[in-house]
Amino acid sequence: MRNLEQDYYTNSFSHIYVEEGIRNHPRTHAILAKFAGARVIEIAHYKDVFCRRAQDTAMQHKSQKLILAAKQGRLIYPGAPVCQDFGNSAFYYTSCVMNCIYDCGYCYLRGMYPSGNLVVFVNLEDIFDETGRMLRQPPLYLCVSYDTDLYALEHITGYVAAWSAFVQKQPDLVVEVRTKCANRSLLSKIVPNDRLIFAFTLSPERIVARYERGTPSLKQRILCAKEAIERGFAVRLCFDPMLFALDWRAHYGEMLAQIEAEIPMEKLRDVSVGSFRISQDYLKKMRKNAPEEPVVWFPYENRAGYYQYPQALLEEMEQFLTGRLKQMMGEDKIFRWNSGEDKK
Repeated sequence: MRNLEQDYYTNSFSHIYVEEGIRNHPRTHAILAKFAGARVIEIAHYKDVFCRRAQDTAMQHKSQKLILAAKQGRLIYPGAPVCQDFGNSAFYYTSCVMNCIYDCGYCYLRGMYPSGNLVVFVNLEDIFDETGRMLRQPPLYLCVSYDTDLYALEHITGYVAAWSAFVQKQPDLVVEVRTKCANRSLLSKIVPNDRLIFAFTLSPERIVARYERGTPSLKQRILCAKEAIERGFAVRLCFDPMLFALDWRAHYGEMLAQIEAEIPMEKLRDVSVGSFRISQDYLKKMRKNAPEEPVVWFPYENRAGYYQYPQALLEEMEQFLTGRLKQMMGEDKIFRWNSGEDKK
């Protein structure tokens, strides 16, 4: 399978759009230097490009353009109801980057964003400053990789290393980096910290091949998670979203067997389990923009504005996975999403 993050080591963006206000920002210069062959176009505001009408997001994903901008207004947001908070009351997220180099067929970003292009906000220091202000009333649990895969963009942005250094100075801050990336070289470049969590999303290989286009294989992700544990990082395994497929029990069972063969389960920080769920508005847009994706046409049930599997199927799938995980590790480390709240 083609591995998109590796492509970016050798391939250039054909076009890079740069907001006038951050044209001379040091991070802008550093990123542009990595793509010397790109055509650089100055713009007044990123939304002039990113939010144009009638964009073909599927086609844009095949040849993404890069937009460098400054993030304005609110920088940190309360965690969404469909996301697990892992028992943290001060649960927030921030978006240093909008959109992803991966092209997962079930990704909510397809319904959230009007464009398939990438936006990198270069003013990371402003987000750090806002985080610092929120920490005046600690603690803070902050997810930094929901609207992108920040780990997979490390060679472009260096943001994971930057967050790692920031966490070292903030004893009341916990940061989660959610990822499907398997680039193990980063692990030797940053210092492990219990408050920097690498959360690896794992899916059966059949799901990876069918829906998670451009991502590393299940085996590659497992080996990356294994090395992260060996190096002393806090590691979470995310079985979220679970997707229904023919013979799903066999596929998820095989996945767990592969994990148990490599991962010392007792050394995991925790695991999360949750079946596919998405807001009704996002799914409506996905059905319009990507009608070829089978996952968008499942006969979901609309519960409180979110489409989910029928309750009986949802329970069957999640109970199967949590039941198997209980045999592999302590029950107190298993978090299952349920109507916006975690339960053990």
